[in-house]
Amino acid sequence: MTDSNTFEYDEFSYFFENAAEFDLPYDAAPVVRRERIEVEAGRWVSALRWGDGTPEIVLLHGGAQNAHTWDTVALALRPLSILAIDLPGHGHSDGPGAAQRRERSPAAAAADVAVAIRELAPDAAMVVGMSFGGLTAIALADSAPDLVRRLLLVDVLPGLKSEHSRHIVDFVNGPVTFASFDEILARTMGFNPTRSESSLRRGILHNALQLEDGSWVWRHSRWRLDDAAGPSNAGEAAPPQPSTRLHTELVEPLARLAMPVLLARGLRPDSVLRDDDEAHMRQRLPDAAVVHFDEAGHSIQGDMPVELATTIRRFLAESVG
Repeated sequence: MTDSNTFEYDEFSYFFENAAEFDLPYDAAPVVRRERIEVEAGRWVSALRWGDGTPEIVLLHGGAQNAHTWDTVALALRPLSILAIDLPGHGHSDGPGAAQRRERSPAAAAADVAVAIRELAPDAAMVVGMSFGGLTAIALADSAPDLVRRLLLVDVLPGLKSEHSRHIVDFVNGPVTFASFDEILARTMGFNPTRSESSLRRGILHNALQLEDGSWVWRHSRWRLDDAAGPSNAGEAAPPQPSTRLHTELVEPLARLAMPVLLARGLRPDSVLRDDDEAHMRQRLPDAAVVHFDEAGHSIQGDMPVELATTIRRFLAESVG
């Protein structure tokens, strides 16, 4: 791709690359289709549905990501049926409703997610949430426990320290638009030095749009372009104050959850969690389990997707064992 090129985006044409990068078998293309559900009048949430059966697992991506962040995990989990949701204001979903624009909260996102799960995956045995998607899953499990029979959190806990997520906030709160694909790729590579260029190119194609003038905008930032009054709250991470703890409103909801909970924690420095975060969770939720991923940072689904899929499969097996 060169800066002058335009192209037709086919979101289902890259799966063989995911499989090749992680040595996964690819004897046939996966069965994947787009689903849409109206969460309120005129506003829709989109999702990827993997497999022909009723979804057994629901996947919620992190802030500024989209459902395709789970592609390699989903490939490694075949033939399980999966629903990977684009959170409001992300991916192919419409922008967030008034409550989420105002509050920018996991609880507001969870309200939309609940509608989508009740329609598309009401019998799912597990919800997996990464980063903001994990916080959304906690809010969902607290407000609609019938939809979250098992909860797997990927490198996130309420009350995490703001300084440990600074690198993520700095990346998300970058330019609204980029003059070229090379520019958006260079910035992404600068913030993700351990990832392959091919995987980052693929991720950008799933997570960005080329505008009519040839420039590029993140899908989660496109709502900022439509807000004449200034940047909207859709998909943007507010700059945290130094030495504060984030999303403490979900500490108590997590502690009172009755379903099995598993934390997948990356151990590289770019994880947002530290030993004290894990210790606090174990104190408040002593029955929860933890799995460490030595070679992963915050985005375990990108750094160690096959190993994460194995953890998901084992956790799921416990629900039917």
